[in-house]
Amino acid sequence: MVFEKIANLLAEKLECEVSEITMETKFGDLGIDSLDVMEMLMSLEEELDMEIEMGDNKVESVADLVQMIESKQN
Repeated sequence: MVFEKIANLLAEKLECEVSEITMETKFGDLGIDSLDVMEMLMSLEEELDMEIEMGDNKVESVADLVQMIESKQN
């Protein structure tokens, strides 16, 4: 569920197909910078109805972001 929401947000932002986004996709390869990641986190907070703090987490790929969010959901 988390992956699907992230993939949909990225596809919408990048105007590409959702199928182009995988767990291994790196944000840098997509031209997504840290500000874009923060904007995406704010959107995800609203959609998932939870607070997401980056803290010291290094988020470089879709998998990193999915793992961070899922760890906060449990």
